[in-house]
Amino acid sequence: MPFRKSQPILLAGEWREADAIDTFHAVNPMTKKVIDIEYPISSMKDVEFALGKATKASEQLLKVPPEQIGDFLECYAELIEKRRIDLVEMAFEETALPKEPRLNTIELPRTTDQLRQAAAASKERSWKMPIIDTKVNIRSIFASLEGAVVVFGPNNFPFAFNSVSGGDFASAIAAGNPVIAKANPSHPSTTRLLAEEALKALKEVKLPLSFVQLLYGLRYEDGEKMVSHPLVGATAYTGSKKAGLKLKAAADRAGKPIYLEMSSINPVIILPGALEERREEVIEEFLISFFMGTGQFCTKPGLVVMIKDEESEIFVEEVKKQLEDRPMGTLLSEGVERNLDLSIEALHSAGAEKVTGGAKVSKESYCFQNTLLRINGQKFLKNPKAFQQEAFGNAALFVLAENSEEILKIIRSLDGNLTASIYSHRHGKDNGIYDKIAPLLRRKVGRLLNDKMPTGVAVSPAMNHGGPYPATGHPGFTSVGIPASMLRFVMLQCYDNVREKRLPLELQDKNPTGKLWRRIDGEWTQGDVK
Repeated sequence: MPFRKSQPILLAGEWREADAIDTFHAVNPMTKKVIDIEYPISSMKDVEFALGKATKASEQLLKVPPEQIGDFLECYAELIEKRRIDLVEMAFEETALPKEPRLNTIELPRTTDQLRQAAAASKERSWKMPIIDTKVNIRSIFASLEGAVVVFGPNNFPFAFNSVSGGDFASAIAAGNPVIAKANPSHPSTTRLLAEEALKALKEVKLPLSFVQLLYGLRYEDGEKMVSHPLVGATAYTGSKKAGLKLKAAADRAGKPIYLEMSSINPVIILPGALEERREEVIEEFLISFFMGTGQFCTKPGLVVMIKDEESEIFVEEVKKQLEDRPMGTLLSEGVERNLDLSIEALHSAGAEKVTGGAKVSKESYCFQNTLLRINGQKFLKNPKAFQQEAFGNAALFVLAENSEEILKIIRSLDGNLTASIYSHRHGKDNGIYDKIAPLLRRKVGRLLNDKMPTGVAVSPAMNHGGPYPATGHPGFTSVGIPASMLRFVMLQCYDNVREKRLPLELQDKNPTGKLWRRIDGEWTQGDVK
């Protein structure tokens, strides 16, 4: 029997009772009190229904012009802004992230901005990358997938990475794909409010109502069945490595594309000249980045590498003092608190010294001591895998190497990461070391930074929020940066000797789309084929 008290799910444009096999509640992280709103864990019956409706919508969307999809994204952004008070209040209750400036002034505007960027890309169409070879009359273009894109959102960004409003959602929608959003259990009510506005926008611009659907919870095995289902076009997932790899294995067995963001320690290399020149400035930049979101950013600087000398020892001691003096923030959930504790103990057991912190705090909120660990380069290199465990939260590991050659060995031992940063002397004193380490570090990460901490992820067409495994499941894609992020949810379609009027508009000789850039006979050009 369905659980009749739980909130309805959004399927095919209607809020309907779930075929629930269980229920769950979100928990306020600041008070550890259960929020009195019940949400359903859906059965495969709900999944099958959603996938069937999304497949029909996928076919209907073949006749929908990109301008209409862009209109939806713009309308949705406006509706989110109109409901910002409700959204910020709900997100605060479910995540304990600060209303100001985090939720209201930073994250919500970022969310509507990326929706509008996706709208502009949809209308402008350059993401389609039309290529025309007139000599052999072969033409190709990127186009939407068949079926639904399933989006699993993370717990740490209730707006900007939400499964029904975030970057994965915006990219999939802009490319013309229906989305089935799977809410994160940490903020289901925030997701529900967003989905209500998405449905209003669909009705406003008269798009198929199955373009956006929402499920709140699934059993792990049903999640694996969903991502491997014949009617799924692709999946986007942001979350833990353990869960991500299980979903990837299921999708891979079925030959279904899946794009994952999973784990990153974001190494920061601080060279001697930078410490000598501006140690206090670098410390403050590290602390700002470290404490942002109580360390619950996928780009948090979790590993800091320096050469052991008097300056680096002072750096360690000053960071230790600051961590002990500054307040401890609230973690997102009991699971985050538990996993942070396990990660710290794993690092300690492998040989890292606890400089400060390292324990849960008995408070009314989910909380952990600000934690710093250290190890020398030689011990790190004996077991580098053990010391690359992500400690998601307010913790970091400092590695003190003997010399620049040992730093090179450490870099060679690193797994893939989202980011890496190199701090160096501003007037060239570290150029020799930099020139040795940067080329090696460059291939370990999606984004390389100089003299800057990694936590800021700008919504820019040039941004890469991706990287080699285990940061993501594929090094060639990004989850931030439109139109590049849209290319996860497209297929390359080739037309060989197809008549002019049967071609997509962007591939026709007389280009009716205006000034769209097209690659014609090897050269990028605007306008019609000459």
